[in-house]
Amino acid sequence: MLPSTCALPPTSDRYGQPQHRRRPPRPAPSESRPRSVPIPLHTSVRRTALLLTAAAVALTASACSPCSNTHDSTTATRHRTTQPTPAAEPALAKHEALAQIARYSKSNNKANAAGDTKLLDTIEDGPLYAMSSADFKEEATLPRSDREPYRPWSYDLDATDVYIPRVKPGQQCWFGVKPGQQCWFAAVTRSGSKKQYARMLVLAENTKAKRWEMVAAVDIDDPEQLPGITLDKDGYATAVHASSTTLAAPVGVLRTAIADNFATGGEKTGKKVFTTTEASRRQIKVHDQTTRKFGTRGTTRFESADTQFPDAYALKTASGALVIFSHTHTQHDAVTAPGLQIVPDKIDRAWLNAPAPAFTYTFTCSDVAAVPAMPKPSSLLGYGCRRTDAKPTGPDFSL
Repeated sequence: MLPSTCALPPTSDRYGQPQHRRRPPRPAPSESRPRSVPIPLHTSVRRTALLLTAAAVALTASACSPCSNTHDSTTATRHRTTQPTPAAEPALAKHEALAQIARYSKSNNKANAAGDTKLLDTIEDGPLYAMSSADFKEEATLPRSDREPYRPWSYDLDATDVYIPRVKPGQQCWFGVKPGQQCWFAAVTRSGSKKQYARMLVLAENTKAKRWEMVAAVDIDDPEQLPGITLDKDGYATAVHASSTTLAAPVGVLRTAIADNFATGGEKTGKKVFTTTEASRRQIKVHDQTTRKFGTRGTTRFESADTQFPDAYALKTASGALVIFSHTHTQHDAVTAPGLQIVPDKIDRAWLNAPAPAFTYTFTCSDVAAVPAMPKPSSLLGYGCRRTDAKPTGPDFSL
């Protein structure tokens, strides 16, 4: 029987990405990079500059209709006054945003130490919660001897820049697929002895529960490639629509290109939409290595899937936008002849409990891309994936 091992490890590391809930951003090269390495507490006295967003404040406009020099009882002088346009304000202040990140770190440590998905659900949502929950599920099926102890860690707030959009009264806070969604802010947090590692965070307001929850946490492969966020005179950023056709690649095009990196190695659209970056190379490497792992006895096929979390977040940059979004894809492993079976690995048994001729895995992923406004290739700056489902399926021996 064929083992289900492949070139990719069973959890997020199968995509070369550190596990978010188990680790802080990447440790320094001098560190050994074991699981659950706690982030060092930094004592830098530099306070992060407030990086927040912008919408122009409209000036009060008033106009009077011309008045005649004479009037009688039937003709009144009419004055037409435009009410002042309410100024756009941030959803929260910088210190409040940093406090939400600190709250996340504290509750995340408690949730991980206890394997408490209900507590985790109070601080995470969207694709990040789906991925963390999958981690919990996989680890719960491992023998205790195979589980590594969790070591608490926290984001270094002195090495965290926050980007908070302004919002006009009555205006939706961000441009999701559905109107009237919650407010949000982004952050870049750094770690390592020289702050050489960066992670992109997005926290969104759960208006029903009246709390802020983290929905994305993506390690950036090369922090030097992060574009500068456009700021107004007060240090606020500007949210833009990730689906806007003013961008060279709206978010739907980005998702299609990423799916193609996995499915064909980028030969159809991936290499056209994205310039070469470490993140793009890693995705293409996944395709190249995984599709060959069974040799002649089995096949692996990647396909795009309906995005479970279609909302996207984008901030204006000097050249376009920085876009944070999610995508979903599947991996179908199958034997090529009757009588062969794939044996699930130990970590697979959270989903699969018996050998089968074929399995289909579903992956939930978060991605960060720098997208120009001009018709030029975009840059995939980082991504992270988790297997969030797996099930036995029938092989097609005609393939």
